[in-house]
Amino acid sequence: MTRPIRILIADDHAVVRQGLSQICNAEPDIQVVGQAADGQIACHLAAQLQPDVVVIDINMPVLDGVQATRQLLADVPTAGVIILTMHRQDQYVFEAIKAGARAYLLKDADSEELLRAIRAVALGEAVLNPAIALRMMEEFRRQQHDPVGADGVTQLTEREQDILRLVAQGMDNNEISERLGLSEKTIRNRMTVIFEKLHVNNRVQAALYALRRGLARLDDHSEAV
Repeated sequence: MTRPIRILIADDHAVVRQGLSQICNAEPDIQVVGQAADGQIACHLAAQLQPDVVVIDINMPVLDGVQATRQLLADVPTAGVIILTMHRQDQYVFEAIKAGARAYLLKDADSEELLRAIRAVALGEAVLNPAIALRMMEEFRRQQHDPVGADGVTQLTEREQDILRLVAQGMDNNEISERLGLSEKTIRNRMTVIFEKLHVNNRVQAALYALRRGLARLDDHSEAV
């Protein structure tokens, strides 16, 4: 039997933590292994418990969501971070994504949206709203800074470019495998190669590369990146 996805929940409101825990623990493939009331405790527990996914509020005492994301990923680089926020355009969400968070959710998201995000992030995938992607590209452009090398696309095979384009359109590995007629294992292996060639660390950065280089557009797919 496959082990459940191990979750750490960090929020300074006990009611929120308890509610999220109940939603997650009701699923047979998800297990809440820890809860934290502030960002510093979240980092300590992450290092101790080695969770697969950390769901963390952007507004936290001691260490905020951005600081905590940066620190806990330094200690547990395999963890996937999901940011919780009250506001879609929260500047701190933008900073958290830059710090390495793979997804963000509004606090009024329904339980199904939360569970989908957890499962996607546990698989190494990303859930990024197009508005955040645009703001990140604008910031890179403003700073005249490209997150990856300019010649990265020339290193990709035609099939790898196809995969990267679908990643930027918001598809997960299963959807990409069905679209291209390849196994999920093949897609995972190709994604590893793409990351290495582009010198990026995750799907968010890879998707931003595709958007920035014109390999895909935000309006190519109805779902968020």
